[in-house]
Amino acid sequence: MPQILSNLWIARRRPHWDRLAALLAQSNQSGLGQLSRAELQELALLYRQVAADLSVLRQDATARTYAEHVNQLLARAHHIIYSGRKTNLKTLFLFLRDEYPAVFQRQWKFVLTSVLVSVAWGVVGAAVTNARPEFMRHFVGPRMIATMERHQMWTESVVSVAPMASSYIMTNNLTVSFVTFASGIVFGVGTFFYLYVNGMMLGVIGAACHQYGMSVALWSFVAPHGALELPAILIAGGAGFRLGYAMLFPGALGWKDSVAQGGMEASRLISGVIPMLAVAGILEGFFSPSHAPVALKFTVGGLLFALLVTWLARPVKPRPAA
Repeated sequence: MPQILSNLWIARRRPHWDRLAALLAQSNQSGLGQLSRAELQELALLYRQVAADLSVLRQDATARTYAEHVNQLLARAHHIIYSGRKTNLKTLFLFLRDEYPAVFQRQWKFVLTSVLVSVAWGVVGAAVTNARPEFMRHFVGPRMIATMERHQMWTESVVSVAPMASSYIMTNNLTVSFVTFASGIVFGVGTFFYLYVNGMMLGVIGAACHQYGMSVALWSFVAPHGALELPAILIAGGAGFRLGYAMLFPGALGWKDSVAQGGMEASRLISGVIPMLAVAGILEGFFSPSHAPVALKFTVGGLLFALLVTWLARPVKPRPAA
């Protein structure tokens, strides 16, 4: 074990963690406004110091228990410190640029679970549709099938009402994402169900279009907006699984505290999908169904996905409280 994580180092730092926990408990009981000016300053100072401690603890796998405890303290402190801060475009931009990648990276396992569930059901939907084409009728309406039989995309009518369609698409996608997230409150089962539906639908439609020789038309339509829309829904699924995990496995925390902690972390995770879905809605309403060259549509989708990965995977450091 590195010297910085010796028992002596932990013994010296633990009083600071305990003091932060005490101030948080006092704030929860009587409200932040009941803390004195000196206590508020101490809370902000401890937040910065404990954030630095967490970065040290994360360097040693043997200190995982301490790291989890300190991370939970910081999350509670962050919620209290920033709950009264006014949100404007600048603070929103700074959050998305500096904080959200770290939020995503801390919850990547839940997002990966969401990806695996969706992909698995997508593969099942495609396989069953290829084996039994009539299966598509359980997911695809007769009007859509009729357009595929004419080798036409059912999305062509969107272009004529693009502004209205774009607004509807944004609203619908936000609804789907937040329902997928919020349904995690049912121990994650609701999130699993909505990911199943989305995965199956995409797999069935993909296989159906392939059977009618329309794969290029489908995926060139999906690529521009799907590069952001599909990851946004998967992230929402990860947030739902985070909430469900908090309910099923409270660990050392009490069940109520675990749900509160999980809900806060899940809410921060899903907050980043809002701008993603806004951009995706504009593209889906105006660009994706247009007659732009297929190569251009795939290029736009590839560039957007590359930018998304660069944003979410960028190296980040713990940001101290202001």
